[in-house]
Amino acid sequence: MQTTLRGVGVSHGVAIGEVRHMGTAVLEPPAKQIPAEEAEREQGRARQAVEAVAADLVARGNLAGGEAQHVLEAQAMMAQDPELMADVDRRIAVGSTAERGVYDAFASYRALLAGAGEYLAGRVADLDDVRNRIVARLLGVPMPGVPDSDEPYVLIARDLAPADTALLDPTLVLGFVTEEGGPTSHSAILARALGVPAVVALPGAGELAEGTVIAVDGSTGEIFVEPSAEKRAEMESSAAARKAALSASTGPGATSDGHKVPLLANIGGPADVPAAVAAGAEGVGLFRTEFLFLDDSKQAPSEEKQIAAYRAVLEAFPEGRVVVRVLDAGADKPLDFLTPADEPNPALGVRGLRSLLDHPDVLRTQLTALAKAAEGLPVYLEVMAPMVADRADAKAFADACRAAGLQAKFGAMVEIPSAALRARSVLQEVEFLSLGTNDLAQYTFAADRQVGAVSRLQDPWQPALLDLVAMSADAAKAEGKSCGVCGEAASDPLLACVLTGLGVTSLSMGAASIPYVRSTLAKYTLAQCERAASAARAADSAEEARVAAQAVLSGE
Repeated sequence: MQTTLRGVGVSHGVAIGEVRHMGTAVLEPPAKQIPAEEAEREQGRARQAVEAVAADLVARGNLAGGEAQHVLEAQAMMAQDPELMADVDRRIAVGSTAERGVYDAFASYRALLAGAGEYLAGRVADLDDVRNRIVARLLGVPMPGVPDSDEPYVLIARDLAPADTALLDPTLVLGFVTEEGGPTSHSAILARALGVPAVVALPGAGELAEGTVIAVDGSTGEIFVEPSAEKRAEMESSAAARKAALSASTGPGATSDGHKVPLLANIGGPADVPAAVAAGAEGVGLFRTEFLFLDDSKQAPSEEKQIAAYRAVLEAFPEGRVVVRVLDAGADKPLDFLTPADEPNPALGVRGLRSLLDHPDVLRTQLTALAKAAEGLPVYLEVMAPMVADRADAKAFADACRAAGLQAKFGAMVEIPSAALRARSVLQEVEFLSLGTNDLAQYTFAADRQVGAVSRLQDPWQPALLDLVAMSADAAKAEGKSCGVCGEAASDPLLACVLTGLGVTSLSMGAASIPYVRSTLAKYTLAQCERAASAARAADSAEEARVAAQAVLSGE
């Protein structure tokens, strides 16, 4: 008998297939004591296992490329964290085996993060995965992970670690469902990059029996267990119609009455450029530059290395618009040479622009490299600062850009509610705004973007978040300037229409989402989008806002 479950849809598409579960977690190693004379040997075993796991993560990242590569490189750095390794050494010195020392050290750090409720708590799944890989290597047992199967299936897991998600084979993994995670978790971001339908934050997903046939709607978040023949036919027909519509939709983004809405791509580096070009991106709306800095947490990359990477991206979009975000370090992206190691709450501390203003040499080198990379190219370069709180922040960034001789537009990301509330003031110093809806939701609702338990507050359909978007867009219009969205909200086709109706002037998203957004936007007039936006803002919850907007656009 068909039953329906609902989670959070995070990656478009439909998948119908049998359930396969992720392998079980590594068993807890026995707590046995070792003689003192064996401590040095066990410490050596632990270090070798850590280095091997870190190297494997980096290798997986190199194979995956793009966004996945940056995530896995950050995870490799986590494996080699000197404080964690010092704790492992201490535990082995007082009698623990290598595997037990690793297990207990990671458990202690995990409890600290999870219990403190900090931004880094969102990396608990990543930490668990690193621990499991190290312990498995020390025990000499296979690493649990994606199941072996010759037939396509739908993958079910408590959560998916980046190392697993990055190398999923889309020809075998039709889609995936997780119990935890949120719309901006690593699993969600990588699913969109892969173009695999995915639903997260589905309580009880692990109870679905192996081999059960389910249908996954990655757009609505609905899961149909043992779907009827009629439901399967309906979903397959809908998927086929959507695919045909996507193929027929080409060219610049626009509403049906010709209102232009440039559709741009979010990228993490040169490796993401081919997919963006293939999807018809009109440029880059968010070029995350962290990938260059995560290679070595001890020092910033040279100016020459930065120039080469930036130019590779700029050359791919002649006559196009490329918006570069300067280094956003801190919180879940700590860098030894830049961010404090002892902050009680890194997400609310020295992060983003604050870190760069404390280290002006790092900012100056990056801005100078961007200026040199753009020399002689017919590209429209725009550079923006992360985590701008007020006009003083915006002025400090604009002054730094001018001092570096940068011939580009300077902008500010709106990720902190104060920047939205005082957007007209911020716009006295910069030429454009770009809304990072992931962090803006996190700070608006005090809801960690990686914690599944608060995923409803991370839903970009929340009316309070839409109010902040409208406030920013209205301010930009009043100042004759632009206001784009580069957060994951832009990848939702229906919400893209609402954002357009709110006055947003461009939308940037993962490349896989661009055809969906282009096709949907082309169905409606600007006036319809505006009415849908008004209906969504008048609602009292995210779900009511979504339903209200859909009702307007469908003519109900």
